Amino acid sequence: MKIDFANLNLQYKLYKKEIDTAIHKVLDSSRYILGPQVSELEQKLAGFTGARHCITCSSGTDALQLALMALDIGPGDEVITTPFTFIATAGMIARVGARPVFVDIDEITYNIDPGLIEKAITDKTRAVMPVALFGQPADMDEINALGAKHKIHVIEDAAQSFGASFKKMLSCNLSEMGCTSFFPAKPLGCYGDGGAVFTSSYELAAKINSLRVHGQGKRYNHKYLGIGARMDTIQAAVLLAKLRHYPEEIKKRGEVAENYTRLLNDVAITPKVKNDRTSVWAQYSIRLKNRGKVQEALKQAGIPTAVHYPMPLHLQECFSYLGYGPGDFPVAEMVSEEIMSLPMNPFLTREEQEYVCDSLIEELRN
Repeated sequence: MKIDFANLNLQYKLYKKEIDTAIHKVLDSSRYILGPQVSELEQKLAGFTGARHCITCSSGTDALQLALMALDIGPGDEVITTPFTFIATAGMIARVGARPVFVDIDEITYNIDPGLIEKAITDKTRAVMPVALFGQPADMDEINALGAKHKIHVIEDAAQSFGASFKKMLSCNLSEMGCTSFFPAKPLGCYGDGGAVFTSSYELAAKINSLRVHGQGKRYNHKYLGIGARMDTIQAAVLLAKLRHYPEEIKKRGEVAENYTRLLNDVAITPKVKNDRTSVWAQYSIRLKNRGKVQEALKQAGIPTAVHYPMPLHLQECFSYLGYGPGDFPVAEMVSEEIMSLPMNPFLTREEQEYVCDSLIEELRN
């Protein structure tokens, strides 16, 4: 049996008529940049999350940069975040000229440990950027409370968690700003790069809307130094077609995750979701020893795996200037050595899951 990790091809075949129709409507109109589908998508995404404003953009990475730029965060400023995430999180902090300050993660959720944030706050701290890793929101009540206490901003990196909930509110609408990604393999993905920033602040929304078109207000009149970060209309059309099916896909992802946990709970460290929140299961990541050996055995059985993430950010060469070293964030380092993601998509059958788990269990018992 050969398993598909994300199975985007099957998803396309299921929604082919709707997606093709949406794409051809854009082609027929030739309105490829900021066509009507972009504003329609922004309205529907905002409505989905409950945020007042959604500003789409060209990637989740650009969404993070736009959020930081909207707050005028730059040289001399510090932003606290997690070392166990994709590089874009800390990379965009550094890109605007600010200094990433890392705090270790919680061993259960793999999200930033809120109990360690306060002692990392200095008079240079301008923001905290928690990541909703693998689809589960961070401890946003504690983080927002720290933000209010110390008068610093909270930007949720929700690149992996669009549609997840925290105490009945949805990710991307859990703090002053939320940023997400529509990279194809994300739970809700387009057919290229795409992202969005969410906020309920009119002032921030207006500024981000300008920043994504080089700081332009009216044509060729630039109030800010911005960037070129517009979402193209074809990507918006694809997302509109897929958004109709997304609630059902979230439900199916949850069922796949529940079944994985039932089958694997006795042989590996399986992911845990706190009772007051949900996950959209961007990844289903287990922890185990001898990861390399297990991955090779599964590969031979036709089962793809991935590692998110094999090296925490504080040990990356590009961040060596920050002065961190091995042992500074022991939980993140331990998890990065043990974590392994199994195939996860809404279309995995029970038979496929049983094959994945039987193959994994057999290898672990050898």
